[in-house]
Amino acid sequence: MTSSHSDGPVSAAETRPEAVLVSRACEVPELSYRAFLSRHDPPRVHWAAPAGLELVGAGAAARLTASGPDRFGDLRAEADRLFSDLDAQLPTPARPRAFGGLAFDENHEDAPPWEGFPAAEFVLPRIQLARTDDRTWLTVSRYDADPRAVDVELERVREELSTYPEMQPSGRPPGIATTRRTTSRREWTRQVDAATDRIAAGDLRKVVLAQALEADLDAPIEIPDVLERLRRTYPDCYRFLIEPTADAGFFGAPPERLVSLRGRTVETEALAGSVARGESPETDHELMASLLESGKLEHEHGVVVETIREQLAPLGEVTVEDRTVRKLATIQHLRTPITARLASDEHVLSLVEALHPTPAVGGLPPEAAWGTIRETETFDRGWYAAPVGWFDAAGDGEFAVAIRSGVARGRTVTLFAGNGIVADSDPDEEWEEVQLKYRPVLDALSRR
Repeated sequence: MTSSHSDGPVSAAETRPEAVLVSRACEVPELSYRAFLSRHDPPRVHWAAPAGLELVGAGAAARLTASGPDRFGDLRAEADRLFSDLDAQLPTPARPRAFGGLAFDENHEDAPPWEGFPAAEFVLPRIQLARTDDRTWLTVSRYDADPRAVDVELERVREELSTYPEMQPSGRPPGIATTRRTTSRREWTRQVDAATDRIAAGDLRKVVLAQALEADLDAPIEIPDVLERLRRTYPDCYRFLIEPTADAGFFGAPPERLVSLRGRTVETEALAGSVARGESPETDHELMASLLESGKLEHEHGVVVETIREQLAPLGEVTVEDRTVRKLATIQHLRTPITARLASDEHVLSLVEALHPTPAVGGLPPEAAWGTIRETETFDRGWYAAPVGWFDAAGDGEFAVAIRSGVARGRTVTLFAGNGIVADSDPDEEWEEVQLKYRPVLDALSRR
């Protein structure tokens, strides 16, 4: 962004035609990712897919940023320039990746609590660790550097990592002193009633309205420790950390994949319609049955499925699989896996652009829903409910929808949660469902 010197991060927009991105990698013994993050300064990233790839990174070999209505195209162009001449012959798990995300709104400005989070930003870490199955790979990347210098740095980092422990305790939760809602229950009722009036008038089919909850902590937060507690409670969810500076970090445990791309194979899903978990197996089964039998939730879910199908259909052959129920620790969702085989090569960012925002976090029609969200919500969503993930030089990558998330700044964490509003939505029922969605992060912060 600000420098093309080999010792500092560089923006792809400033790359020179003759410059090269150099990446070197080696296998290293198992080590604690929390120990790695605790010993490195921001920018720091962490990504974990359910039962799959886990990555951490620190430092910045390059940053890609964009804003406005052309931000996806600008990011793709910057990525092409960055990776246009890559000096790297690495095993697939060790390939360098750019990590980051985008704001929900293309016109987002980094105002509180989102200072440091532009409308779109991705970081190519200077040091990256990738864990697949029982192997861990270290990758060191530098832009416009002598390859021999990168070899030396790889060896130095490898020796340093050999002193890290294999496991590190997750520590004690910071504890929650107080919480503040940005939306009162009375305001929420008014907002839901206004939305259902628009739906009845034919202006909308569905809109997702969200709330924010500010939590003041008893002690400073260690986000990697919070993610470890979330891993234990929600092992079937994604986990992510995007920490551009020492001042703030965005993190969460979203259950929903937005999209993954490997070659021409696309995987995504519809995740919409939810109820609580029961305190007994019998109650849990009854709640699941109510989820499957609810006409309102079936309609809400079906709208998401059909929209995703329509968005992907121009790109290739789409397959919609059978609907299931996704059970998490405190909530259960209707889920429909969706796959596609692309007719031609695409960058994963093109798929992200086609799918964001899904009706599960925005609404239908998209423009009318987004207009309603702007007029109704009393806070800036920032990166909440937006795409977060990674991509590589081939354009492959994986993104999640950044729900069940919060942004931490100092001793304050701002949490976000929302719910889909349709024609027969009841404000009280929607309120209770939103509160369920705070619980994953709240529980990981609380001292019980």
